[in-house]
Parts: sequence; C-alpha cells; structure tokens
Amino acid sequence: MCSSIARLHASLRRDEQPTRDATTGEIRVPVALYDLDEHQGDTELVMSRAEAEALYATLRAKLAPAQVARTAEAVR
Repeated sequence: MCSSIARLHASLRRDEQPTRDATTGEIRVPVALYDLDEHQGDTELVMSRAEAEALYATLRAKLAPAQVARTAEAVR
C-alpha cells in the first residue's frame, strides 16, 4: 500500500529561472509542489552556493552516463 508521501513531488515552475542573491550567495529555485498531479502550491528551494554546486555536480554525474549512452546509440 502506498503512503501519500510517495505521491508528492516538485517541479520547476514554468517560465521562471533560478536566481542568486549577490549579497548572501543563496540560490533560489522556484518550484511548484504537487500531490500526484494536483497542484498544491508554489515555493522556492533555497540553497547556499556550496549546496547548489554540490547538487549540480551530482545531477551532472547522474545525467552524463545517460547522455553518453544516447550519443553512442545515435551513432550506430
């Protein structure tokens, strides 16, 4: 049986870009919150510059192998 937590997710808000506070270095990413596909509200994910850089590095590492695999398949 699924708990309601398994249905919750966040997505980037359309037509809105992350911003950086020049004074504090905080990165703010606008996100929309959903319960399954029902919009629950909007908020910002706020991270320090170090946290944002770590997240970017992790995402890049996770996505890079997929990009390499797609490129290899396209060449075949």
